[in-house]
Formats: sequence, C-alpha cells, structure tokens
Amino acid sequence: MTSMLVHDTSLVISALPGHPREAALVGARARVAGEIREVDGTTELVFALTQSRWGGAVLPLPAGEYRIEVDADLTGASLADTDLTVMRVRAANGVVTISAPVDPVYQSAEGQGALERRYVATGSPLENAVFFESFYGRNASCNPLALDREIAQRLPEVKRYWSVVDLSVAVPPGAVAVVEGSPEWWRARGASRLLIVNDWLRRAFRRRPGQKVLQTWHGTPLKRLALHRPGFDPRRMVAVIRESRRWDGLLAQNAYAAKILKAAYRFRGALWTEGYPRNDILHSGNAEAVREVLGIAPAERVLLYAPTWRDDRTEMVDFLDLEALAKTADAVVLVRGHSRTLLPGRDATGPRVIDVTSFPDTSRLILAADELITDYSSVMFDFSVTGKPMSFLVPDIEHYRGALRGFYFDLVAHAPGPVVSNQADLHMALANPQRESLFAARYEAWRARFNSRDDGRAAERVVARLIDQQWLDAP
Repeated sequence: MTSMLVHDTSLVISALPGHPREAALVGARARVAGEIREVDGTTELVFALTQSRWGGAVLPLPAGEYRIEVDADLTGASLADTDLTVMRVRAANGVVTISAPVDPVYQSAEGQGALERRYVATGSPLENAVFFESFYGRNASCNPLALDREIAQRLPEVKRYWSVVDLSVAVPPGAVAVVEGSPEWWRARGASRLLIVNDWLRRAFRRRPGQKVLQTWHGTPLKRLALHRPGFDPRRMVAVIRESRRWDGLLAQNAYAAKILKAAYRFRGALWTEGYPRNDILHSGNAEAVREVLGIAPAERVLLYAPTWRDDRTEMVDFLDLEALAKTADAVVLVRGHSRTLLPGRDATGPRVIDVTSFPDTSRLILAADELITDYSSVMFDFSVTGKPMSFLVPDIEHYRGALRGFYFDLVAHAPGPVVSNQADLHMALANPQRESLFAARYEAWRARFNSRDDGRAAERVVARLIDQQWLDAP
C-alpha cells in the first residue's frame, strides 16, 4: 500500500504503484523534481521540500498547495499535519500543502487573541533592535532592506528582526527571521526599539514608550492613495488616519511625493525627503552578477515588464503575449508582477520569458534590465534613476484613471517614453531608433523632478537621521 512520510525536510512516498520515470511537485511559484528510486523491490519517490531560489540559500518551499505530478495512482496515500520545525506539511489526494511553522494553537482567533493580550501587557525593557517588514513579510526588500544593510554596517551591535510570512523568505545575513503571527513575532515587534516598515502595520499595534516607527512607503505615487482615492468611504478615512497616527516618521523619495503622502494620510509626524534607499544600489550594484543569477548572457537585450496591480482583480494583468514580445524584440523578457499578485498568481512561462515576481528585490532587476515596460507602477520613478529607456503600455488607462484610482498628474503628457495602448504599437516603439532622442527633454525634466535625491547615499542619510533623532544609539 502506498504511504507517505517525512524524513528530515523531504517527503517520501513509498510503495509507489507502477514504474514512473519522472515526477514533479508543482506549486504556483516553485517546482521540485522528484527522485525516483528502487528500494527492496518497490518504487520510492522523494521530494525535497527545500530549494535554493535565485542563487540564494537552501530554504523551505513557499507556503501553498503543490500538485504531485506523477504517472501513478496515489489514492489513499496521505500525510497528517506534520511539524518539521521550518514548516508544516500535510498531503492528501495528490496535493501537498505547506504552511508556515506556527503552532495551530496560535493560529486560531483565540490563540492570536492571547498573544495580542500578552503583547499589549508586556512591560519588559525595549531591546536595542530594529523590526523590519517589507510588503507584509512576503520578501525582504525595498527601502527596509537598504536600511538594514546600512544599519548592519554602521551599527553592528543592533539586533535586526525581519517579519516574514514563512521561512522561504530569505533575510539578510545576521538578521533573525520571525514568522508573522508566531509568539516570536509578537515578542520581537513589542521589544524592538525601532520598527521600519514599507506598508501598513498588521494586527494590533501598541507603541510602547520609547518605541518609534519609520514608515518608508514603497513608491512615489502616480495613482491616487488613501484619502485621495475616488469615492468617500468613512471607514477608509478612519482606518487611514488611525494607521498614520502609528508612524513617527515618513520617508519620501522627493518633494512631490512628500506633499502627496502627507495629505493623503493626514500625517502629522516627521517627514523626511531623502531619496529612496532602495535606489542606492542602482549607483553601485553589479548588473552582470544579477544577470548571471537569472541565467542571462551579458550581451542579451533584457526587457523588464513590471505592471502594477488592479483593485478589481487578484492576478497580474494579461495585456501582453510575452512569447511574442520576446521574439519580436529579440530579447529576454523579465516579468515582474506586483507584490500583491505574488500569492494568488502563477509564474508566466515561455521561451526567453522569465517570471521574476518571486525574485526578492526589484532594484536588482532594474540593474539587470536594459529597458522597462510598465503602466502606472511606481517602478517608473525608480527606473528613471538609471536613465535607461522606458515604455508605457496602458490599454485600460481610461478605466484605471476614471473608475479605479485616478492620477495625480497626466501621465500621457509627461511620460519620459512612448505611451501605447496595444502590443503592436509597443513593438513599433521598442524598434524605433529615435525613441530616446524624441523623449530626451521629457526624461531630463522627469529626473530633475523625481530623482534629485537618488544619489546613492539615501540610506546613509536616513540612518544618520535615526541616530541624530536618537531612534537608534551610535557607539
């Protein structure tokens, strides 16, 4: 009878019927080839539940469901929920479910309520520590990552915690990963002297005496935010103001963004316009090293396609035939979905198409790319630091501008590259040898307006402010 068990961090399926020649464990954002072997006259199938992704450390697979693809009948084979320390795993009906290593006792409403009450009531001294969170723990990236690097270098005695959704998320060297919702997560967030986040704080939050929160945000806005979004919603207003009252400092990439963020969130704290730390690497990073990790030859043309998310859909937009784009442009196409499409979406595939939605840091992708294709994403304000060409594919601009979000300025009038509404026009724009010269004046004006502080030293300035304001101690 076919059975399942776990050994170390591998799933072992014993007494597999038949003699399959290949097998795979297939999830939305990860795939593992199975090892098939003969043991005592029976067939055994082994799947490693860990993986090195993007050239990084070997870590657990991301939480989610994985189909067992094998030419064999797995009826009746199952695995009860099992704690492997770094993940939890169960299996039934040919589907393996991996989840974060949080004790089920704490996953219930009652369990989280008990941890929350303990967190609120704690009176222990604050640690000389920073609690980082980026995109709700889906990765360690963006401005928090750049500030982590600077703090680690300048203040190595400061302990660094990273909030993660599960232990598949790689954290910087020397940092401690704490899984969201776990007792360790609640304790670290309550004990850290400084919190550095790039989005809203989740779950209950109580700022302890002496504790500070730096909100770095995650992009200069084209699309309307928070209280500026279309339609009046009193619940949204209350939530926005309550959230912004939790922040002691708010970081803006430029003066334009500072004005908007302050108004959209009715923010009353310290507003720091220092450029974006995440863009420092665009001045000093190694593009060839990133290409090597991605398996792209140095001479290849690389297009980065990075659309934003939509309020009326969970997955990334499908406006492009990615294979046709790669073929027509004679390029490798990197597909970068928004962080909000990471969990519900699936990787795009095709010849010379690489889905990099799960790649940990967009800034390194910008380094590797020769050109950007986007729509309304704030990546446009980061990519322009490089001076490399940009194109804007916006087939739904009327709907997005009129019904979904609205804009702070007229993109068509100010875009530093061609704005097109369909793939055929995009192909023509990418092939136009005069494209850069046609938009040179606009590009220069754009960079003067949005990138004047992106000089490669933003993280240095922000950390200096943290020390000056005594939010962190310098030796």
